[in-house]
This record gives sequence, structure tokens and C-alpha cells, in this order.
Amino acid sequence: MTTTLKFDSKVGASAANALEPHIRPLYDRPGASILAICEFRHVERTQPAPDADKDPSVKVRMTSIEVPNRDQEGAIREAARALYVQRTAAGTLDDDGIFQLSDTSLKNIGGLLHGIEAARLRAGLKHWVGYIARVNANPHLTISEIKHELDAVSQGLDALLNTEEEH
Repeated sequence: MTTTLKFDSKVGASAANALEPHIRPLYDRPGASILAICEFRHVERTQPAPDADKDPSVKVRMTSIEVPNRDQEGAIREAARALYVQRTAAGTLDDDGIFQLSDTSLKNIGGLLHGIEAARLRAGLKHWVGYIARVNANPHLTISEIKHELDAVSQGLDALLNTEEEH
């Protein structure tokens, strides 16, 4: 079952105060949007009975929000883009065990060197966490097989940390 996220229509006092100057301009411009940094707080949880045909849910309330001015908006968009790149980073191992970012990840990065490295490391770690989970799910492995798998993970993480230029 998937847990459903629900939003409480109430907002905290701090969030309401920060949003107040933006309400009328949003009303006056149908279809307009504003960029914001916000914080949500858990306010309610619904846990259906085990035999109920219903998904569990968690309700959150916006407790804090800040809306950047025009001069600040670029920095906030850049931060959001960096978070998106890290969250969606993906790639594959090549024949030499070197982790290569996917074309989509490289396109999203836009040539930023730190972004490339952060996305490469995150995507590589996601790969090895998945590998470990698959190995751990096999209850029939012998000690020798477990050592072999740990060695593969160790070599893979070493290759992820130490690029070809560093070897």
C-alpha cells in the first residue's frame, strides 16, 4: 500500500503572514504562480485497519513560508534545480565498473561540474544500495558468497569514489 499525502487547508500564523501580500496579486492575475520556500509539519495520521481497503495517509500543514523577491528568485530556482538533479540522478555501470550518468541526468545538470559530481555520486550510491538490498534479501547465501558480494560492493564503491583519473 502507498501512503497518501494530504494537505491541511489551515496554514500556520507565520506562513499566513508571509503569504498575505501575495494574495491580491494572485487573485488579479489568473493562472499566475509564485515561487516559495516552505516548511510542512505533520498534523495527522490515518492508519486503516489491516483488513480495510484503504491506504494510510498523513496530513501536513504549511507552518512556514518565505516568498523571494524578483532579485532573489534566480537563486531559489537554482537551489530547486540542484535538489531536483540530485533527486532524479540516474545512470549505469559500464563494462569497466565506472559509473556513467544517464543522458537525461547530464542534460538536467547543464554542464555544472559540481552538479555532475553530486549527481554521479548520488546515482552510484542508489545503485549500490539497491544491489545490497537484493543481496540481503537472499536468505540462502553462504558466508563465502556473502564475502564475495561484499567485495563486489567494496570494489564498486571504490570505483565510484576514485575516477579513472585518480587510479
